Amino acid sequence: MSESSLTPASEDVTVHGVHVVIIGEPAAPPLLLVHGSGATGSMWAPVVASLATRYRVITIDLPGCGRSAPMSTYTVARQADRVAAAMDELGVGDLRVVGHSSGGYVATALVERRTDLVGGLVLVSTGPSHAALLPEPAIIRALTAPPFGPLVWALRTGSMIRRGLAATAAAPITVPDSAVSDMRRTSYRAFRAILAANVDYIATRPVPERLAEAGKPLLVIFGDRDPRWDPASAHDYEVVPGAQVHHLRGVGHLAMLEDPDALARSILDGAP
Repeated sequence: MSESSLTPASEDVTVHGVHVVIIGEPAAPPLLLVHGSGATGSMWAPVVASLATRYRVITIDLPGCGRSAPMSTYTVARQADRVAAAMDELGVGDLRVVGHSSGGYVATALVERRTDLVGGLVLVSTGPSHAALLPEPAIIRALTAPPFGPLVWALRTGSMIRRGLAATAAAPITVPDSAVSDMRRTSYRAFRAILAANVDYIATRPVPERLAEAGKPLLVIFGDRDPRWDPASAHDYEVVPGAQVHHLRGVGHLAMLEDPDALARSILDGAP
């Protein structure tokens, strides 16, 4: 699905420093889409139109990413608090929240810290613990790791960003131009701080254990060829009472770009 097929945004605002785009009928139930590390809300573009047939779709740029303001510290809890403040200001409640990759940590923290705000949770390619992490592709290390990471990051082109993303996919992808443009806004400092915060979050306690106590409906979606997190680790979430686990065939880490129709169907059919 092309970006041009998207329904026009009903709102495009920045609230509490968080850039928010809202698409869909105001009376529809709200669905918040949370991107992963180094990405932005515009990464969800290929699935938004489909999801907006049923939901009022809300995409955000997490703090320090894309068009959102930076923070002094990027703990996952503080990121979640900033997102919650934005949702409160917009008058949005009873959210269904979809988190991609490490965006699932922010989504989980929202459940932990604001159980009143979240009605159900969908995690897409969200690693449950460090044990599930697979070796990082070489191009991503080149883009992000010290000592040369800051220089490469500053000089990175749209082509480099697309190649880095493609290294985490199992199928050919088309990255929206808006996503590339927004990703280039993110500073190296913010990116590294966010990565460190994610490491701390799952080192403190694995995600399935956190959600097992939360009492919220959960759908877990993984590509069966994910090169970043062991696809079999999706079953770690089965400790969460009533959790549904779904694998997308032939899909890697970027389901919204690799098979947006399959991802949208999975969310529409199974979102709690």
